[in-house]
Amino acid sequence: MTPPTPIIGVIGLGTMGLGIAQVYAAAGFPVIATDAHAPARDSARDRMDQALAARVSAGKLTEAARAATLSQLTIAGTLAEFAPCDLVIEAIVEERAAKQDLFRQLETILRPDGILATNTSSIPVRDIAAGLAHPARVLALHFFNPPSAMKLVELAPHDESLTQHINTARQITEKTGKTVIQCPDRPGFIVNRCARPFYGEALALLAEGRTPSDIDAAMLAAGYRLGPLSLVDLIGADINLAATRGMYAAMGNHPRYHVFPALEAQVAAGHLGRKSGQGFLHPAQPGPAPADAAEIALRIESTLINEAHWLLAEGGTTPDGIDTAMRLGLNFPRGPFEALALHGRPAVLQTLARLHAAAPQPLKARYTPAPGLA
Repeated sequence: MTPPTPIIGVIGLGTMGLGIAQVYAAAGFPVIATDAHAPARDSARDRMDQALAARVSAGKLTEAARAATLSQLTIAGTLAEFAPCDLVIEAIVEERAAKQDLFRQLETILRPDGILATNTSSIPVRDIAAGLAHPARVLALHFFNPPSAMKLVELAPHDESLTQHINTARQITEKTGKTVIQCPDRPGFIVNRCARPFYGEALALLAEGRTPSDIDAAMLAAGYRLGPLSLVDLIGADINLAATRGMYAAMGNHPRYHVFPALEAQVAAGHLGRKSGQGFLHPAQPGPAPADAAEIALRIESTLINEAHWLLAEGGTTPDGIDTAMRLGLNFPRGPFEALALHGRPAVLQTLARLHAAAPQPLKARYTPAPGLA
């Protein structure tokens, strides 16, 4: 006898939540979704319909698939309607208290084996689970924006998450076609944590007098689709600053996550990138690669390699998991461990040693080699 198809719940119908609902519905899962705000609930079906219609027009989706996806979506008016769900994913405001309160309500509604997943990217999963009657059912399923297009989902259990729940969440989500990478319950998980040096070392180079064009052109020459400062312009300098400050605080103000004045100055000036019309580079494009492009790329990749080794030393992930997450989450041409194989350990360690020697005293620890790399 074929087991029933799991029912998925999604709470929060902003861009991220609606995208997550679409991912599961498109894979044939019944989806129950809601939002605390009535306008978001009332417009959800039409917004999903418009997103699907655009794919039909682009020849990426059939009309039958569009109709089938929409047929799987049920908009709920109350949390009580989530009782049949096997897995509920929250994509609400990024505040621990709000997420805890929601999960406290849901755990009185779901059956005991129902899984509660948070889409947080910055709050420790253990903190969200703390104080719940059944913390073992809580884990993170961190999707990337836009969920319908991005292949990666970070799965982050906390110390008490039951193995059966981890496996079930993985199996269900992999059936949507996503690549699910398990990662530790550490600040930033894998991608947001390991990406910090990509931006940070570019800002360090900027502080030393290198131009944004030289820095980004060097990374384009190394195979990256976007240079680090162009990526800041795309994301928004304000978003990048908030993420950097959050990581700096979460990691005990370690200089590897130093908040560079140039980034703060961009935000203060309102030069946020594409959304403001002016950024580090935007609206310009990088010029030709400088003569020392390979040295710039090695410097930035050496700090990426080092950060990945620091994360690996904390446990809960693998070199392949980190590489896959970085390729899929940021469209990097290679992950940090693949970059290590490309450059060789001696070149990376020599680069870190040179940077350590040249750095001002407060920033020297940025370049201390991680366990397993030194």
